Amino acid sequence: MVFHSPVAFRPYRGRPITAAIVRGVSRVFEDLRYVRELSAPDGHALVFEARVGDLSIQGCDFLHTDEEGRIDELLVMVRPLSAARALAEAMGTRFERISREAREESGRGARA
Repeated sequence: MVFHSPVAFRPYRGRPITAAIVRGVSRVFEDLRYVRELSAPDGHALVFEARVGDLSIQGCDFLHTDEEGRIDELLVMVRPLSAARALAEAMGTRFERISREAREESGRGARA
């Protein structure tokens, strides 16, 4: 699994960090709603709207799937820039918790 963040240059690799980031975003976004889905043979695009604080944000989750139909890549884009900055700031303040959750999940997976 590879996650491409709208506010970080480098991709994040692995299911534990991707899951932890998605959980973190769910704690930052308010009134998240998906408004459109576009499909292709190897994935989907999910258009969403939400709020970060008092700023409205629009975005799209691009999901790529492998031969077995499992998501193997997630690329997220958001707009406008002011909301992307607010998202980056809000996620930045939570990234220690996100990293800890990913490490804990990785540890559980290694023991399973």
